[in-house]
Order: sequence, then C-alpha cells, then structure tokens
Amino acid sequence: MLSIIQAAGWPIWPLIACSVIGLALIVERFLSLKTAKVIPPKLLDEAIMVSRNGVPGSDVVAQLEQNSALGAVLASGFRAVHANPRVSEDDLRASLEGTGRLVAARLQRYLGALATIASAAPLLGLLGTVIGMIEIFGSQAGDGLGVVPGGGNPGQLAHGISIALYNTAFGLIVAIPALIFWRYFRSRVDDYLLAMEVAADRFARHLLTLRKA
Repeated sequence: MLSIIQAAGWPIWPLIACSVIGLALIVERFLSLKTAKVIPPKLLDEAIMVSRNGVPGSDVVAQLEQNSALGAVLASGFRAVHANPRVSEDDLRASLEGTGRLVAARLQRYLGALATIASAAPLLGLLGTVIGMIEIFGSQAGDGLGVVPGGGNPGQLAHGISIALYNTAFGLIVAIPALIFWRYFRSRVDDYLLAMEVAADRFARHLLTLRKA
C-alpha cells in the first residue's frame, strides 16, 4: 500500500483524508441511525398506555425524552399539556412539529459532509490525473523547440502515468461508496421522519382526547 501511495504522488493525500473522514462518518451514522435510537417499535404504544389515566410526571417525561428521537417528540407533547392543561390543538401540534424539526436536523447531521466527499473525490482524482499528465508531457519535453524523439525521461514518464492512473482510480474508490451510503442514509432518514410524523399525529390525537377527558 505504501508503494502505491508513493507512486501516486502528493495528490493522493487529500483523497486519503477524504477516505478516512468518509469512513468515520459512515460508521457514526450507522451507530446513530439504529432503529432503537430513533424509533423504538413499541415506544408510542407504551407512551399512550402510561398516559391513559393522565399525563405522567416530569421524571417519566424526562426519561422518555432521553430514550430516543421519537421519545423527544412525544415528551414535547407531554410538556405542552403540563404547561397548559387546556392547550389548543394548534399549539400542541406546533410543539410536536418544532421538536420534530430539531430531531430531523440531528438525523440529517453529517449527511451533507458525506455528499460533499462523494462529489469532491472524483474531482480530486481528476486533479491528480491532470498533474500526472503534466508530468508525462514534462518527461517528453526537449530543449524547448519541440518534442525530441527518444529524448524523454522514461522514469519521469512512468511516474506521470502512475500519478494519473492511481489518482483516478482512488478518487472513484472513495466517491462510489460515499455516494452509495449517502443515498442509503438519506432514504433511511426519510423513512424515519415519515414514521415519526405518523406517530406524532396519533399521539396528538391521544393527548387531545386526554385533555377533554
């Protein structure tokens, strides 16, 4: 691997940095976007069950908020009813939606950086290709009057070809997985947000019923 890096020249170092950052972002998003941390399957039903006879205490609400992203949204509904037992439907839904927007921002965190890496890596590879081509032309330069047949530097020519090919290949190797995982995480976040929107609507209707009881 070290020999490849040496053959690719200095243009490969930004690509290596992108690959390390991209891998770290992918691992972080995999850990942060687990279903148990975003939308635990039975959390909504448990929140409805525990509040059938009234809004639970602040300690239960705080525990719910720390449970997951969906828990934070549901907790905001409980807090709105705590603050005003006769809260209007519009105010209750506004509270849920406001927390939902904050949660959505957290779920989408770092996806922009991953998309940037997917877009920038091929360009960095292209930069390495151009630099390699410059090396190639430099190896064939004569005394300034034109190209001299057989007067090129074979070592410099081989080095220029290595820079061009290695950087092009490495740029694609970095960009393709970054693009795939960016699309995967975007799709996953969209699914989570839709599920949270449906859950929040159901929970709002439950709280409104509870308020009227």
